[in-house]
Formats: sequence, structure tokens, C-alpha cells
Amino acid sequence: MSEVTVSKPAVILNAPQLAENIGAAARVMANFGLDELRLVNPRDGWPQERAWASASGADWPLDGARVFGSVAEAIADLQLVYATTARPRELQLPVLNPRQGAAGLADAAAQGLRIGLLFGGERAGLETADIALCNAVVTAPIDMRFRSLNLAQAVAIMAYEWRLTVTEAAPANFREGAPPADGAAMMGLYQHLERELDEAGFFHPPEKTPSMVQNLRSALARARFTDQEVRTLRGVVTALSRGRGKVLEKLARQKEGG
Repeated sequence: MSEVTVSKPAVILNAPQLAENIGAAARVMANFGLDELRLVNPRDGWPQERAWASASGADWPLDGARVFGSVAEAIADLQLVYATTARPRELQLPVLNPRQGAAGLADAAAQGLRIGLLFGGERAGLETADIALCNAVVTAPIDMRFRSLNLAQAVAIMAYEWRLTVTEAAPANFREGAPPADGAAMMGLYQHLERELDEAGFFHPPEKTPSMVQNLRSALARARFTDQEVRTLRGVVTALSRGRGKVLEKLARQKEGG
């Protein structure tokens, strides 16, 4: 069966350390037909000649690689992003195996959505705050005796499952209605809501603020809001904040009068 023509996932490497691993990741991307590589804060800067040497001729993902300062910036234009990591206990995100993840990405791509796969760095993997920006987690069934997986190997597993899925699957039905909002729109909603919640004293005690923020973001990400829904929710937040301001003004006037 011929491969279905759909958009392909961007491969996002967060804080990669070794140029050789970036090159090896590019090589397996090329093996399985992926070509968009995004790098978030590569440790040794970019470009790095050793990456091209390790790619063994798979130069095009490296030639077109883009560098970003944060995960939020790297996924800002994407509408569905899966984080590849061990299951994060702090977040209530859907957890998929690689085959399920590839199927979900393929279905979204067939609907015309912009998609991506986020991979962590070699030493520490992904931070919970970055996983919270994604729509689901993909975890490979690694043996518990040795859970360390090389970066290029992780990319290879997902790239293979993607290729297998889009080659064998029939075209999916297009999504009815508006597509989900992209990462930039969702980040705007997160920051707007968090700013107002902070002003209202919601984040208490202060030391729990990061975990509360991550839980809020992962809950909102699961909903996959459209752009219109994001605008509506931001309007709700604005209305509530203005209402709170009016209440405070009224109380101040009453206090002055009393």
C-alpha cells in the first residue's frame, strides 16, 4: 500500500548534549521519512560539524534544523505535541505506547493539524514543566532493569512507528469543526490565567506554585481547545478579573465611608 500523504511530525530535541546524538537522530529521521528537526538550547551551540559526520549523509534534517530558546517557543505553531518520556506521576496526561502515539499523530496529521514529538536531553530527560505543555505522553515498554534509552534510539522507535502507521493506514476522516489551537495560543491562555490567579492569591503556599501551574496546564492541554475557545476562555478570565476589581473598589469605598 502506498504511503498516505499527510503532514509529518516535527522532531524536537530539548537540550541535546552531544552533536553525535543529534546527527544520529537526524539519520534515523531520514531513514523513516521525517525531515523537520527543532533544537532547544543545544548544550554546545549550533551548528556542530560532528553532527553532520554522525548523520552519514542524512544532511537535510540538519541543514534545515531550527534552534529555539525554550520548549514553549519550539512548539508554538504546533497543534498536537506528544512528549516521549517515562510516565510522569505528577501530571494527569494520557499515556500511550509508541504505536498508539503514532496512530494519534497520524490521525491528527490526516486532519491537517501541525504535529510534533518532543524528546528530552541525554542526561536528565524532560522536565515536568515542559511535559505539561504537551497533549499526551508516549512511553516505550522498556525493561525496568535498564530504563536508559539513547536519544537516537528513542527517535528511531517513534519514527519507525510513524512510518509503519502512515504506510499501512487508510486516510482518516477529516476533523469536523475548527482545529485545536496551537502552542502559542495555549501559552497565552496559560499565562493569562496564571497571572490572574496569582493576583487573586490562588497559588498558596508559594512553594507549591510550580506543581499547581503544571497541573493546570496539563488539564487545559487535554481539552484541545480551538482558537475560538481559547479566546472565549481568555474573555472569561478578563471578565472575572474585572468583576473582582469592582468588588474590591466597592469594599474600599465602603471602608472609607465607614
